[in-house]
Amino acid sequence: MNLSYQPGATLDYDIVIIGAGPAGLQAAIHAARRKVKVAVIGRLDNSALLKAEVENYFGLDKMEGRQMLLKGMEQAVRFGAEIFEQDVLKAEKVGEDFVVVTDYDMEFRSKVLILAPGISRKKLNIPGEKEFLGKGVSYCAACDCNFFRNRTVAVIGDESTAASATLLLAEYAAVVYWVSKSLNVAEQLMSKVKASKAKIISPSSVSRISGEEVVRSIELNDGRRLEVDGVFIELGAKGAADLAIELGVIPDPSGVIEVTQGMQTPVHGLFACGDVTGVPWQLARAVGQGCIAGTNAAKLIRKESE
Repeated sequence: MNLSYQPGATLDYDIVIIGAGPAGLQAAIHAARRKVKVAVIGRLDNSALLKAEVENYFGLDKMEGRQMLLKGMEQAVRFGAEIFEQDVLKAEKVGEDFVVVTDYDMEFRSKVLILAPGISRKKLNIPGEKEFLGKGVSYCAACDCNFFRNRTVAVIGDESTAASATLLLAEYAAVVYWVSKSLNVAEQLMSKVKASKAKIISPSSVSRISGEEVVRSIELNDGRRLEVDGVFIELGAKGAADLAIELGVIPDPSGVIEVTQGMQTPVHGLFACGDVTGVPWQLARAVGQGCIAGTNAAKLIRKESE
């Protein structure tokens, strides 16, 4: 595990993998075994496997998800992969390279990129959230920011995704509130938010989203009401749909990324595996796809270098 982070550093790899769940770690294991330089960017806590108990995986008795993830990380490192427990803020293709920027202000460059961030199933589960989805409530700032140009919006969330969404929306909206319970954000990113026009409301949480045909206001846990036109719910790591769009791949309406049997997307050098490619959301499928993605990504690199 690589804990010696260097804020502002630019690092070069053959393959960068976004996501430290079973698909991403398996991709790292198979790619690193082929002696290419691999970086995995992701947090253990963002994996859906973390709190699961697995009892239907080939040849294993019941096992805790956390234990499986830790063993997967250890194995990936043993084969030569480097793991960075950071959140991805931006991913793009620049010429022939992929460029990934994290919440530690670090930049990772690679010839091949594998998307394995899982899917976000996190919701606030408060009154108005479901009713106003698509009518002012959004889970994707990158997708919907343009609709709120010169309007008033609120971002709800505690981590780097919420901070990144706040910064993006500050470029479009007239007023941006960031409502957070704990501001669990890297110092480099937090300083950028504080320097923006965003208004930080913390510690606080939202208890209700209200409106008529569209969103009109949110109610905070202390009883205060804020008039807003949009509510962006940004919980956990940056979503697969956001990343795919930044990279030139359009997911289907449910956020699924279409891939070939070799786990390749329509963008050359970009692979995807695991839950981002659709149901069933099962460990066995994620690991199998990670194996295919990591192997084919390494083959692509080795062919280019030979």
